[in-house]
Amino acid sequence: MSLKLDDIKRPVAREMDEFEHKFRAAMKTKVLLLDQIMNYIVKRKGKQMRPLFVFLSAGMCGGINESTFRGAGLIELVHTASLVHDDVVDNANYRRGFFSVNALWKNKIAVLVGDFLLTRGLFLALEHKDYELLAICTEAVKQMSEGELLQMEKARHLDISEEIYYEVIRQKTASLIASCCAIGASSAGAAPEMVKEMHLFGEFVGMAFQIKDDLFDYGEEEIGKPVGIDIKEKKMTLPLIYALSKSTWLEKRKIIGLVRKGDSDPKKIREVISFVKNSGGIDYAREAMNRYYHQALEKLKSFPDSEYKNSLGQLVQFTIERQS
Repeated sequence: MSLKLDDIKRPVAREMDEFEHKFRAAMKTKVLLLDQIMNYIVKRKGKQMRPLFVFLSAGMCGGINESTFRGAGLIELVHTASLVHDDVVDNANYRRGFFSVNALWKNKIAVLVGDFLLTRGLFLALEHKDYELLAICTEAVKQMSEGELLQMEKARHLDISEEIYYEVIRQKTASLIASCCAIGASSAGAAPEMVKEMHLFGEFVGMAFQIKDDLFDYGEEEIGKPVGIDIKEKKMTLPLIYALSKSTWLEKRKIIGLVRKGDSDPKKIREVISFVKNSGGIDYAREAMNRYYHQALEKLKSFPDSEYKNSLGQLVQFTIERQS
């Protein structure tokens, strides 16, 4: 039986509803244009998995309080800011099936909107002296920026090793999910050792989450992001890195040539996808994803049993079984 997000949310359903109202209020502004854009962003919000990680982690580590709501708000504002900025960087016109902010209001406004969201989150924490939560979150923002730049640096030569790939996804994706879990624990008054353990738990979840995302690129699921989009954008993901490591020098040269020129040719992209599947790249990446998944579940075992812990385990499962 497939897991449903509403069932996983059950222990914190009331808090998640309350959070939605608080989050909308936090995004209010007197600038009419900005307020219009904030309303647009709120209406097209995703699954809100990151605030869910914050609330479940807090519940498991001592209890949800007002600080937890601010921590979840901080994370969601920072995450939303990063998505707005990413769309500008990637020149993307769509986000989750809707027009991106930069597509509707152009890059200049989108950059400033991202800046507003980021500073709004930081101010929210400073206003209430949530210095520990702020420290956890700003470290994640630093990691995300470094990861993005590291990926860009390596993408120029298409020479990303498996080791570099893991470092990129740890910084770009896993750092934010890790900070969600650490912020949840910290807001509940957990000891520093427990906060550290929750950070590591979130990192394992984030690694599994990103590898799952990379597998969507090869059409392994019926729905999800468009097939071949990573190849089109010349992003070296684990299935392709592994397949290239097992190929001959000539094969490698040919495939890298196809990736370089494949941005406007669907036939070339299909050839790369076929090469990766035939070289065992999909199975290899799936094994890596499952390894991180089991490491995350192993971390959870050290915490006392509760409905929050059960839901966290289910949420980890959901991240690797999701279809989009």
